[in-house]
Amino acid sequence: MKNKTGLHKKREQVNLLILVAILALGFSAVTLAQSEENESVKADKQTVLITGANRGIGLELARQYSMDGWHVIGTARKPKSAQALQSTGAEIFQLDVTDQASVERLSHDLDGRPIDMLINNAGIQPLMWKLDEVDFDKFELALSVNTVGPVRVTRALMPNLRSGSHHKIINITTNLSSIADNNDGGFYGYRESKAALNMFTRSLAMEFGPEGFICIVMHPGWVRTDLGGPQAPLNVQESVEGIRAVISKLTPSDNGSFWTHDGKNMDW
Repeated sequence: MKNKTGLHKKREQVNLLILVAILALGFSAVTLAQSEENESVKADKQTVLITGANRGIGLELARQYSMDGWHVIGTARKPKSAQALQSTGAEIFQLDVTDQASVERLSHDLDGRPIDMLINNAGIQPLMWKLDEVDFDKFELALSVNTVGPVRVTRALMPNLRSGSHHKIINITTNLSSIADNNDGGFYGYRESKAALNMFTRSLAMEFGPEGFICIVMHPGWVRTDLGGPQAPLNVQESVEGIRAVISKLTPSDNGSFWTHDGKNMDW
């Protein structure tokens, strides 16, 4: 009797183990299927990478593109503090455009992933009105962030951009970078760093245009952000809606051009 009872218990234990194994395999299969489905959905989406996406124009670009169904990759120097960016649903990566190691880490993390469009938005604006007011540390930092930074990021992500479908590189500049329109001076450091960004963009356009790339610089307007100040006439939503409208209509003939958010060409 004891032997039969013991045998019965062993059979129950074996059956229980088999049931657990079946459930585990089923769960794993479902999880794998969901993971593959998520990856498939991500692969089907257009992907845009936006630098400096934790505030201002970059944040609004992330919000609007995400709402429009794009897969948004947003970068920030301090991702843990970028709560507003997190709320957009963007995939967030740490990036300091002045740090080569940081740029290389981003490139490694995104290795093999197609990127349809790059928006080099991260930038700073030192306020130096007169030559005697120039602080050379601030001047060099402006060049590092506004000019060298986009060069670092674009070069590092070119394999991703080549494997994408849109082949668009949008560099956020300013009307203050126009040499033809500089009739009042000032803005030392900011004007020069953005004018150099414009020239970099033209060089990109000439080099990669034959591959189907469209590389432009975009003046977002004078916008009420931390950089633009509270007296600016445009709110960030209006600016970004205009930027996106211009980008959506770009054709290969626009490669290497200088645009405003409201669809006008700027003088270099």
